[in-house]
Amino acid sequence: MAATPPTAAAVRAALAEVADPADVGQLARFFKTGPGEYGEGDVFIGVRVPVTRSIAKRFAALPLDEIDVLLDSAVHEERLAALVILNARFAKASKPRTLDTDGQSAMVELYLAAVRRGRVNNWDLVDVSAENVIGPWLLDRPRDLLFELARADSLWERRVALLSTFAFIKAGDASTTFELCEQLFDDRRDLIQKALGWMLREVGKRVDERLLTGFLDKHAAAMGRTALSYATERLDPALRVHYRGL
Repeated sequence: MAATPPTAAAVRAALAEVADPADVGQLARFFKTGPGEYGEGDVFIGVRVPVTRSIAKRFAALPLDEIDVLLDSAVHEERLAALVILNARFAKASKPRTLDTDGQSAMVELYLAAVRRGRVNNWDLVDVSAENVIGPWLLDRPRDLLFELARADSLWERRVALLSTFAFIKAGDASTTFELCEQLFDDRRDLIQKALGWMLREVGKRVDERLLTGFLDKHAAAMGRTALSYATERLDPALRVHYRGL
């Protein structure tokens, strides 16, 4: 007899069982859920990230429609669990021995729909998922989607565009990161500035520091202070002073 597929309700119950109300206030403050803040109105039940990940691992076979149910949850930890499960499903569908292009496509569509309806709506949710779903999918495909996302009104769609390029950087390709950074230089939202500088720093760390310094030679004077600070963190102190002085 076949095992009964897991459900979103079962994931929700597992998270509720380990939730600690004492952590709710700290998590709410950390993820800026107050009025006018970027995470305004988000709901936490008090489950730390390592615990959420361990629960998500237990539900690796969660069907896509049930993942989508979790992504529509008001509870932050439930959306995070859904994305961790989706990452694992996408990685499995990408392995040579289990390659499933149709399955990958369905997961990308589900993820993008969730992003566009505002369900991947805090920096941790973007950062845990974009490079693991959109990035690998576009590695050998046209990347127009990222430039579309970078033009969106939503802060989170723009951050998804930048963070997706982490997969390209890890594969030794900095080109799309540079193009998106140029498109987003004037976006002075703090979470975009940090993502922009972070991805540039990773180009210097993982691809070639000379590519980073060449980019900075051309653009440092036009960059925001936060982005420039992040981008130059790993450079020689004298170079850091030079670029930050621009």
